Amino acid sequence: MKYKFAHFPRIGIIGGGQLAKMTALAAMKYGCSVVVLEKLKKSPSENLAIETLYGDWDDPKNLLELAKKVDVVTLENEFVDAKSLRVVEENGHILYPGSTTIELVQDKLTQKKVLGDAGIPVTPFAEIESRDDIGLHAEKFGWPIILKARRNAYDGKGNVTLHSKNDINSAWTKLNGDKQKLYVESFCHFKSELATIVTRDISGKVATYPIVESIQKNHICHIVRAPANINNELAAKALKLAAKAVETINGIGTIGVEMFCTKDNEIILNEMAPRVHNSGHYTIEACECSQFENHVRAILGLPLGSTRMITPAAVMINILGEKEGSGYPVGIEKALKVNGAHIHIYGKATTNMNRKMGHVTALGSSIDEAESLANAAASLIHFGEQK
Repeated sequence: MKYKFAHFPRIGIIGGGQLAKMTALAAMKYGCSVVVLEKLKKSPSENLAIETLYGDWDDPKNLLELAKKVDVVTLENEFVDAKSLRVVEENGHILYPGSTTIELVQDKLTQKKVLGDAGIPVTPFAEIESRDDIGLHAEKFGWPIILKARRNAYDGKGNVTLHSKNDINSAWTKLNGDKQKLYVESFCHFKSELATIVTRDISGKVATYPIVESIQKNHICHIVRAPANINNELAAKALKLAAKAVETINGIGTIGVEMFCTKDNEIILNEMAPRVHNSGHYTIEACECSQFENHVRAILGLPLGSTRMITPAAVMINILGEKEGSGYPVGIEKALKVNGAHIHIYGKATTNMNRKMGHVTALGSSIDEAESLANAAASLIHFGEQK
């Protein structure tokens, strides 16, 4: 293997959560080391990084301090201020994905406009200036309607489904509409929620992973089934749309793309995340090259790996916190006795309700077999309890 660098590369990651941790593990396969910039101590990636810097990642000074220590900078979330990221590039440092990509994606209204202008099907949406605008657009789109925060929304946070005018005031208050920008989307009456992972390298070459079905629970990803139970024609259509979306924003690295499949078998893009993604965790065990490994390859200028599944079916189940308390995984001893279940514990010191604490992936000859194994292990692990 020949690196584009004269030494084993050092990767800087903005954010030190589980996505950074799994990216660091993939980087280590190639002799790379990782430096992390994180806001809080005791992050999941802390024990893997050769150095962890602590500070606000929206502060250009902190970003530059990280960039000076590494060969390339990447990120595990899209919430870093794009203007601050631009300072990294303006000072001659390598950043993937770039600040322009982050700017296009982190404001979800801007993301919708950019994708729609590129001819990519998205749900009808509208910018709003006040709570009075919600009812006006609902009359046009029809009820229910979804009110969303334009920035910093994820895992069910930052969006509310409104079923009538009676829900407007409470939804506006919940999303703090007087202090942050919101927008509305038409509710999509989908048949299933689909997703894929797209990795695009610095030369523009694209690798796409199989289309998966994502099962949500309280607006948080609960189960991922790979591959999705759709025909080849529909899968090809979804992959083509996802690849076009990533090219539209000039994405570099691994990017998650979420879609809806309607009752008429139309594919509508829901949203994108310019980073490794929860819907791709199954690729660690189920694909020849995981989403994390391909992200490392892409940002280092290395050849992309095969995205082929090595098993007929795989299912990933997220393990969420059930209450506030310890981050220790009670029941893991029993879960480890479930043969065929691959258990990932993120190592967060504490938990709270619905916090992502780990996941289980199982492979099988069918989705049913894999899901049964994954659920058997995941159901035994609980967070928030004493040891």
